[in-house]
Amino acid sequence: MNLETLVGDVSITDMLNSTVKCGYIRKVELDELAKYIIRGGWPANVNKDIQNIDLIPKSYIESILSKDINEVNGRQRDRNKMKMIMRSLARNETTLIGSKTIVKDIEDYENDEELVKSRTTILDYIDVLDRLHLIENQEAFSLNYRSSRRVGKVAKRHFTDPSLACACLGLTIQKLLLDHKTFGLLFEALVERDLRIYMDFLDGNLYHFRDNSSGDEVDSILEFADGEYAAVEIKLTSGGIEDGKASLKKFYENTKKKPKFMCIIVGHYEAVMQDPETGIYILPITSLKPYSYEE
Repeated sequence: MNLETLVGDVSITDMLNSTVKCGYIRKVELDELAKYIIRGGWPANVNKDIQNIDLIPKSYIESILSKDINEVNGRQRDRNKMKMIMRSLARNETTLIGSKTIVKDIEDYENDEELVKSRTTILDYIDVLDRLHLIENQEAFSLNYRSSRRVGKVAKRHFTDPSLACACLGLTIQKLLLDHKTFGLLFEALVERDLRIYMDFLDGNLYHFRDNSSGDEVDSILEFADGEYAAVEIKLTSGGIEDGKASLKKFYENTKKKPKFMCIIVGHYEAVMQDPETGIYILPITSLKPYSYEE
């Protein structure tokens, strides 16, 4: 496909209405993406010097630990245990973990009684984080899938903003650049934060999909107000595009109600494309917006 200069961005509604203009935008570098993750979506952080972009999320985490956790239901809670739980959630950002995994992540136990007691405590602490709007659950999508009995129901866990996970783990731009796996998970969190905001704007919802038997999954499902939906894969670099296409193709084959569109959102990429064989859109995260205002 010949690439032409593309002025402006591609929107979710462009893809929904099949009005996408394909073309070259610009190369998005990895250090730029790492900066967006560490900086987060805080308005006051947009124009800060790069050396100070982690101060707001770190201060927010400290405020939660020092004050806010004891103001929910008037109960006193252990700062260190809450800190460990938040670190565990940060390490498992964008995954389908349950309380049992978090328990194992923070302590060793001598007997089942201690395990049950700690699991109850952890559920209370996670509920506190939920009430403080520090975490978001990306629920599983329900649809008419060929193997519907195998479809997972576990939510994907997120911090409300990926910068909070970075603050819990003491991550920096350089640390992300040196840890490709963590970078990839937090990039997925960054994209899904944006998709959640965009779908709220469009009166829709954001879900994920997983087949528990085969392990087939789709990173994000965008459900629109009229009941139509789209399937989205998220990849940090162009090296993951073929895997993303394979996942979406398999999902398409196995679901009775077909998505209105499918796309792969990539970090380190330079153009808006449409795969001629599958119709799957491929685009960089920096080009995406919810709505084209000229419509």
